[in-house]
Amino acid sequence: MQLLDEKAIRSELPKRMSPYVREKIPAVRVPEYLAQQWVIDKELKRDVWMRKLKTHDRAFEDRVWSMFARLGFPSLNADRTLSLPYGANANETKQIDVLAVDDEVLLVVECKSSASDRAPVMTFKTEIEAIQGYRARMIGDLRKRFPDRKVKFVLAINNIAVRRESQDRMEAASIALLDEEAVDYYHELAGHLGPAAKFQLLGNLFAGTQIEAMESAVPAIRGKMGGHTYYSFAIEPERLLKLAYVLHRNNANTRWMPTYQRIIKRARLKKVAAFVEAGGFFPNSLIVNLNNGGRKVRFDSAGQKMGAVDLGVLHLPRKYRSAYIIDGQHRLYGFATSKRAQSELVPVVAFVDLPGEKQLELFMQINENQQSVPKNLQNTLNADLLWGSDDARKRSHALKLKVAQLLGEQKTSPLRGRVILGEEQSSDRRCISLDAIQRGVDRGRYIGEFNASSVKTLGSFYRTSNDDTVGPLVSFLELALDFLRDGLEAQWNLGRADGGFVFTNAGTEAVVRLCGDIVDHCNASGVTDSRNAAPEVVFVHVRPYLSYLVNYLSGLASDDVTEFRGWFGSGAPTKYLRKFQAAIAAEDASFEPEGLAEWLVDQKKQFNSESLTMVHDIEAFLKIEVRRVLEDNYGAEWYKKGVPKLVFEEASTLAAKKNWDQDLDSQVEWWDCLHVVDYQKIMRNGGMKTWNELFDSRFTLPSDAKASSWKDKSEWVTRFNEIRNTAFHGNAVSEEDYAFLLGLHASFPNA
Repeated sequence: MQLLDEKAIRSELPKRMSPYVREKIPAVRVPEYLAQQWVIDKELKRDVWMRKLKTHDRAFEDRVWSMFARLGFPSLNADRTLSLPYGANANETKQIDVLAVDDEVLLVVECKSSASDRAPVMTFKTEIEAIQGYRARMIGDLRKRFPDRKVKFVLAINNIAVRRESQDRMEAASIALLDEEAVDYYHELAGHLGPAAKFQLLGNLFAGTQIEAMESAVPAIRGKMGGHTYYSFAIEPERLLKLAYVLHRNNANTRWMPTYQRIIKRARLKKVAAFVEAGGFFPNSLIVNLNNGGRKVRFDSAGQKMGAVDLGVLHLPRKYRSAYIIDGQHRLYGFATSKRAQSELVPVVAFVDLPGEKQLELFMQINENQQSVPKNLQNTLNADLLWGSDDARKRSHALKLKVAQLLGEQKTSPLRGRVILGEEQSSDRRCISLDAIQRGVDRGRYIGEFNASSVKTLGSFYRTSNDDTVGPLVSFLELALDFLRDGLEAQWNLGRADGGFVFTNAGTEAVVRLCGDIVDHCNASGVTDSRNAAPEVVFVHVRPYLSYLVNYLSGLASDDVTEFRGWFGSGAPTKYLRKFQAAIAAEDASFEPEGLAEWLVDQKKQFNSESLTMVHDIEAFLKIEVRRVLEDNYGAEWYKKGVPKLVFEEASTLAAKKNWDQDLDSQVEWWDCLHVVDYQKIMRNGGMKTWNELFDSRFTLPSDAKASSWKDKSEWVTRFNEIRNTAFHGNAVSEEDYAFLLGLHASFPNA
């Protein structure tokens, strides 16, 4: 077995990091290589250096190898031809892509890569079964060569999506999974921390397993703070670095790698490192939480109490990933590349198995006093640290945020790259917040409602616990969003500035809520049971309804798109939702989500308020102007000469009835008691001659100027009266009638 030592690794690393394969050949072979897409890199006297871009699989394999090299593994395989035996027979060997060995661990890595434009979903069933078949015998042979090492099998993947159920099978088979983002993360971490970054990787791969040959005892004091026991001690950074981890997922979700990196700021780290090297020190304590699985840590009391504190010796957990750094990451990692990490002491205040929400509270309090914690990062932290809360309401909140987070992170999710995670900045296409998706999950009734200790109402996808629910719910939403992405490709490719409105905060929240409505409808119809059926089965029944939505959105006119894009603020998602619901209900009358019927009625009345205002204005205009015309032409006897007798008598009778019970100050005139149609009767009183002389110029609408009959010129009063009665009786004014009122109102400037 050929392994490279540290010196050889340093020499090999530039080749592995390069995107090119380089080869020196005789000059006569240049045409042959050029025909195979090689290019000339450098010409020598007799030979020529040629280069060619590495294939995607080789480039990824080299990047994984380089990651282990930069993390400080002192032994790595020399090339791609390494084969390890797992049996006595000569053919019982397995080619290994990367073998990384140090004094404590040995990592057997298999690399898989895809060149597809869209990451394919793979189960790796064959690979998992193969590893399970040869692992025990291979480990036996490896331990003969490398005794006392912990062995871990790792599957490194590039541009490949793996669903949760496949990840579960890997975890059950004790196979670690690293994707290209995790590889990039550790490359960056190595650039910041050097070999100390290795402990972050080992913490994830071997979480909770023993660190050999490490002194765990530290002199400490034990006391109480805020109702919690704490230990105060000083320790060499080198020792603490082996135990420490920073802002990764909580223990329930260690399979997901971090996509945010508040922990490490390159500029700040350099300043801290320079400060340390110059002899600087930090008098303020690091704040850590020791994960000890609910067990008491060993504390050997010296039998000396000083007030409320004990003096003694604390035995730290000798386990990878057992000390979460709540505050002081940069102070600790500033020692990572310093020789002073072995001799300097840093002060620490340590809590043990502090509840997640308490860790979050401490983090928020500390950081809010120094630098505001962005809401999106708060949501990311809540999803992690509240996952195992004793309060069912907090657990459900964490579940909703975790669903949002995974929809933004997972390669299987269409929203990957569109959701703002951690401290990422928004952009034209990455514009969907965790809050928006979380609200969609909440208002879509997928999870349900909870008291502090129990369930009030079961949601459509809730399956007894967060761990049981998150996978099926995320898978279902991925299927739904994937269907919409494919069906609305033009919208999908647009950013906010280009006219995109569906895959934005308001649109995405509405879509997630709508899917919840459809699931509830399918459950109520008895066609599926979303709490027990597979996500794929549930989606089969949901898909036809989403087809109606795709057809509706695909056929929107530009004015309709402008209307959607003009909705902002907290009410916008509900407006989107109602439009989406109405589009589906128009195709299937049985789809009746709560509140839609009332909204449709309200939509029909959307013109009523303004219509009533215009009706009042026009009635007031008629009351004043018709009387003025009569008085100007007939003088004192205007009502006898200009008003039909029956109109006068009916109005007078109505006035008498109204005045009977009224005070003198509240009395009305008969003229105040005319109906709208009475004005038309007055205009027509005396026939065409009276109309032409008194009313035509003032009361003929521009649109009726060429009407063939003089009576037609006053027919608008009939329609106005009908609209007036519709509005006053609380019925919906149509858009057409509203447009008529607008024109009528504009025709009488004094109205």
